[in-house]
This record gives sequence, structure tokens and C-alpha cells, in this order.
Amino acid sequence: MAIFILLLPRRFAPLPIIITACFMTLGQTLVIGSLNFTPFRIIFFFGFMRLILRKEITLSNINLFDKVILLFVVVGFVTGTLLQPTMNNFINRGGYAYNVLLGFFLFRYLISDIDDIILIFKAMAVIILPFAILMLLEHFTGRNIFSVFGGVPEFTIVRDGQLRCQGPFRHPILAGTFAVTSFPYFVSLWFQNARGKFLSIIGSASAITIIVLSHSSGPAMAFLIAIIAFSLWPIRRSMKALRWTLGLGVIALHLIMKAPVWYLIGKLSQITGGTGWHRSDLIDQAIKNFGQWWLLGTKYTLNWAYPNSCLLPIPDLDNMVDITNQFIFIGVEGGVFPLILFITIITLGYKGIGRALQAWENQPISMRIIPWSLGAALTAHCASFVSVSYFDQMNVFWFLLLAILSLVYSLSSSKNHDAREKNNV
Repeated sequence: MAIFILLLPRRFAPLPIIITACFMTLGQTLVIGSLNFTPFRIIFFFGFMRLILRKEITLSNINLFDKVILLFVVVGFVTGTLLQPTMNNFINRGGYAYNVLLGFFLFRYLISDIDDIILIFKAMAVIILPFAILMLLEHFTGRNIFSVFGGVPEFTIVRDGQLRCQGPFRHPILAGTFAVTSFPYFVSLWFQNARGKFLSIIGSASAITIIVLSHSSGPAMAFLIAIIAFSLWPIRRSMKALRWTLGLGVIALHLIMKAPVWYLIGKLSQITGGTGWHRSDLIDQAIKNFGQWWLLGTKYTLNWAYPNSCLLPIPDLDNMVDITNQFIFIGVEGGVFPLILFITIITLGYKGIGRALQAWENQPISMRIIPWSLGAALTAHCASFVSVSYFDQMNVFWFLLLAILSLVYSLSSSKNHDAREKNNV
């Protein structure tokens, strides 16, 4: 894959990264001194070398979205290092910065237009098929074939009598999350040509298979939310009114409910199964203990696990409870300032999607559906963030979406600028 990313034409160069993330576990790691190079970190390095050697890096097209990403990395690195100023923590935060910067900007410079985005969607529809087949093999045998690479258990996890397949991912929830956040891409292919329709069926069926085999309530709920988000296409011009309605509805529920509104997650888990009460309790404790982590984060959350609490300590970290929420995880790792920037990134993503829908209103539906599918995927990610924090190659697919959103942000800005210039003339 490293050779491919160096030699392939630019528009095909993202594919080795995606393939590596789909079919290699983090159990394969190259250790140099105290530095751990996982498979996707190695691919990122070779991809960055490609950008330099082929002079494919241009600073002229850096937009606000890119700058906020960069600021998020810098602020998170500084606050996270100040929280625990040790060499090990410095290396750990540097590794995270390496992942985000190289992962995001590598995709950012390799994907340059809408045709490249559609190509990525079509390629992922093909790539996910053997992934789904291997998950089926895991389901029927109870053994994970990816265990030969290390990093994942040989025997499939069982909960409540159900096999929870995970493939190369470190947890079944993340395997399901990969599928559910990719599902909107495959739906958008239905609006392309005849080959796109065929790939849409293949990709969608494979994604649903993976979601079902992961037997995780988080991906199941995110899947439902993704379907609802995509189905709002007919009322896309009324999204502002819908957002206000939903926002006011949540506030009203919070005022009339006996428990805080986030405990609805726990109530929903009584229907879907899973540990929704744990996730509600985690949000509640993060808010109650805001003063403990807001400035630089914290290395001690064991006090959040009050008597009879469902929050459990992490086996390898006796001072920390399991932070199964991406938003809270970012706050705990670096404080409120990286969290604000993270939410800003998501907000800019939605803003770019909205501007693209307006700018491309007169374009064929095959083009207009692309930003809408990105919005559904972003919504699925946000729903997943409430049930899991990304800690393995799932980050690669998050960086991929962010890079595409940045591209759409730039394209929509130029379209709007051209429209304003035309109107002025």
C-alpha cells in the first residue's frame, strides 16, 4: 500500500489508506525507540512524502475550515502536554497531532473535486464487500480471522448470547460505526449512473450486514438517525426551521422531565439494548465535574464513579473511568478549548454543506446529493460520538470526511463568490 500511494495517480492515491484501515489491525506496529508507527501512520508518512516529491502541496487554497483544524491540533497538543508535562505524555500528544495533521491534510490534498469524492464513494462500496464477507465468516465460526495480525481477540466477543463481530477494529461498536457512517455515501451512488446504482446496492447491503453483525446499540441508533437525516431531502429548504424546532423541543423536554434530557439516551437503550444508562450518566458526571477538567483536562475521573454508579474504571488506568463519548473524551484530554474548536469544526462542516446546497441548486441531482450525503454521514458521526470515542483506525474515516467537508466548504465558497460577482455585473 505504501508503494501504491507513491505511484498511483493522485485521484486513486487515497485508496491505499482506506484499504489499510479496513484490512489491517493496530496489532501490527513498527516500534522505533519510544515511537509506535501503526499501519495507517506508516501510510500517512509515505503519503506525505508523495505530496512533497510530486509538489502537490499548495498553501494558497487553505480555508477557514483547515485553519480551525490546525488550531484544534495545536491547542490540544499544548493543553494536553501541560496537563501532564512528562516525556511520555509529550510523545503521546505528538502522536495524536501527527495522526490528525497528516491524515486530514493528506486526504485534503489528494481529493480535489466532486468527481474525486464520487470515486472515493464508489471505491469504498467495493472495498466494504470483502470486509462484510469476512465479518460473516467471523459470525458463523466465532473466530476473528484478523486475529492473525494481533490487536484483536481470536474468539468473537459474546454479550447476551449474541456474537459481536469486530473484524480488524478494536471494538464491535467501532466496526459498526465505520459501516453506519459510510452508509450515506453508498445511498448517494443510487443517484449516479447505472454502475453507481449497482455499487449503491452492494455498498449499502454490506454496510447493513456489518451493522447487524456488530450487535451494538450505538451503531444501530446512529443508523436510524442517518436514515432520518437522509430522508429529510424533500424538506432541505426548511432545515433552519427544523433546527429551531428541534432545539426548542430539547429545551422544553429538559424543563419538563424529572431527569436531565440526556437521560433519554438511557431510556432509548431499554428498547435498543446496550449500555445507554452508562452514557447518560457519563454526560451527567462530566457536567457536574466541569470544574475538574475545563482548563487543561484531567487525569483523574475515578470520582465520577459514585457508589452504585454504572461508570466503570478502565482496567489499565485505575484513576480513569471509561470515557465512551468523543466530546467528553476531547474535554478530558485537553480541556474546554479543544472541545470548543471540535464543535466549531462540526459547525463549519454543516455550514459548508448548506452553502453547497444553495450554490448547486441548479445542478443535476447526482451532484446536489453529494453534500446532502455528507451531511447525513456527519450526523451519523455526531450520533456515534455520544456512544463511543474513536481510538483506532476509525479515526482515518473521520479524517476522510473532514477533508471532504473542507473541500466542499472551499467549492461552495467559490461558487457563492462567482454568483455574487455575476449579480454585481
